[in-house]
Amino acid sequence: MSTVYETMYILRPDLNDEQVDQAVAKYQTLIQDQGAENIEIQNRGKRRLAYEIKKQRDGIYIQMNYTGPGNIIAPLERAMRLSEEVIRYLTIKQEISAAAATAAAAAEKVAATV
Repeated sequence: MSTVYETMYILRPDLNDEQVDQAVAKYQTLIQDQGAENIEIQNRGKRRLAYEIKKQRDGIYIQMNYTGPGNIIAPLERAMRLSEEVIRYLTIKQEISAAAATAAAAAEKVAATV
């Protein structure tokens, strides 16, 4: 059974655009290899943090929305925890309405028959 997840993580502000793209690609391929689907990534840009984290006052916010089994979260968060470039991360399970879940299941069924 697939569940909808949202992971928000904050990268160090001293990373250049190429390093940010590499970090985003690394985490995207990690969850794809674990079986995630419908991956949407939004770079929210550099923002001021509410409080200092690891001696950083700013951070680059990245948001990933995806569907997949529950066992993809642990390897993703382990990789982020061990990374020097990620200063904070949070994954939440999104609640979807029954109507949206039924519509998504019907769309998957139609896609499978094609």
